[in-house]
Amino acid sequence: MTTIPLQMHAVEAAAQVLRNVAHRTPVLTSRTLDEQVGATVLAKAECFQRVGAFKFRGAYNAINRLRPAQRERGVAAYSSGNHAQAVALAAALHRTQATILMPEDAPALKLAATRGYGATVVTYDRYREERTTLGEALAGERGMALIPPFDHVDVMAGQGTVALELLEQAGPVDTLVVCVGGGGLISGCATVAKAQDPPARVVGVEPEAGDDVTRSLAEGRIIEIPTPRTIADGQQTTAPGTLTFAVMRERVDEMVLVSDAQIVDAMRFAFERLKVVLEPSGACALAALLAGAVDVRGQRIGLVLSGGNIGADRFGSLLGRD
Repeated sequence: MTTIPLQMHAVEAAAQVLRNVAHRTPVLTSRTLDEQVGATVLAKAECFQRVGAFKFRGAYNAINRLRPAQRERGVAAYSSGNHAQAVALAAALHRTQATILMPEDAPALKLAATRGYGATVVTYDRYREERTTLGEALAGERGMALIPPFDHVDVMAGQGTVALELLEQAGPVDTLVVCVGGGGLISGCATVAKAQDPPARVVGVEPEAGDDVTRSLAEGRIIEIPTPRTIADGQQTTAPGTLTFAVMRERVDEMVLVSDAQIVDAMRFAFERLKVVLEPSGACALAALLAGAVDVRGQRIGLVLSGGNIGADRFGSLLGRD
């Protein structure tokens, strides 16, 4: 019997680490949304988390759990943006240095914020170079602890506190809908959902162009795809992690896909009806509900709005498309 790498006790321990450090983000409701999808939707607004995304939870927990001597040498990470900001801020709060490998075409807002938190940024070409290999080499050269964006038990445990809080604030849900990149968020959230209510359904959502997790779970093995061409830059992963895949195989019930156009529709709905700004990845799970990709009628639905890091110009240009 295969041992699943993440258990509920790790998420509960992460919640203690994050107490009074991470924001306890609100759960939003909307009568219009409920009527449109035929369900009661309870939306956890991680766009209001520190650094503007859920990623702060996992980064802070992972850095906090390093040995003091290791932490003092600094930390390294690779990220398209939100994990970069999270590691940069978490490192600053622990009074250590961070060096972050980021794609050269990462959103300018995310690059600026990462540097603003005090991190050193090293760029690479995401379409020609492999970030995991580069990131491991960077950490090794500088003697730093590597904090990967999703395939790390302490990162996954920190992300799981999203669902832990949601269920504490809103009560049990029939279905939990979560966006999926490398699988860190849904691994943590599914661990909580299944521990507290085993029959609860956990649904992951990917952009159509970035369906590596959907393919991997369907085939029962990790499938790698080319770097996805999608507006959802936080979900431009090429394969799930070894650890996240093991958790998702056991605890994720269903995967669905949404188009970039559907993601933009969800961003517009969130802005006009929920009064929140979401980046494309942050609106991905909402897009699945609005598009009818998940059967939710008559249910209580937990929904994660995972992030809101998008500049005004980019936001306006996406919503201005026909």
